[in-house]
Amino acid sequence: QDPMNPMDNAQMTSQIAQLQTVSGINQLNTTVQSLLSNYQSVQQLQSTSMLGRQVLVPGDALTVVNQKASVYFDLPQASDSTQVLVKDDSGKVLRTLNVGSQSAGIQTVQWDGKNDAGTQLADGSYKFEVQAQRNGVALDATKLSSGQVQSVSMGSSGARLNIPSLGSFAMADVKEVR
Repeated sequence: QDPMNPMDNAQMTSQIAQLQTVSGINQLNTTVQSLLSNYQSVQQLQSTSMLGRQVLVPGDALTVVNQKASVYFDLPQASDSTQVLVKDDSGKVLRTLNVGSQSAGIQTVQWDGKNDAGTQLADGSYKFEVQAQRNGVALDATKLSSGQVQSVSMGSSGARLNIPSLGSFAMADVKEVR
């Protein structure tokens, strides 16, 4: 404080309060960083329990094994009509499955691996699309792919589940564990 220009008590009290606020914010920041570190450690530990588990994650990949496959999708609300379009890598529709009305939530549709002409297609990878409607209005169905968690990666953004041929996913991306 300048002796030639003394500060009044209100100014002095205000500056002390500001210093205490800054100190409190720094302590809060340290506490939040500690909580985040603990959360990430718990998430990493929990994610290892997913190793070898079958999970549903967002995606349009479909794998035919032994001439059959399961198609998964999530509907935000019940549909009046639903179609699943199975496609090859170029986007050509190979099979249209009319599965009728479906309830809200995660749905499973079995596919026999045949095209629309009834010819058995080779085992392998395909894509799919879901077209669902309710009262003539299209629903935004979330396509889900199934895969087995092979490994877990730890990064700055948290644990990532690595699923062969599907990619790497955050724990929050998992819609269902099978």
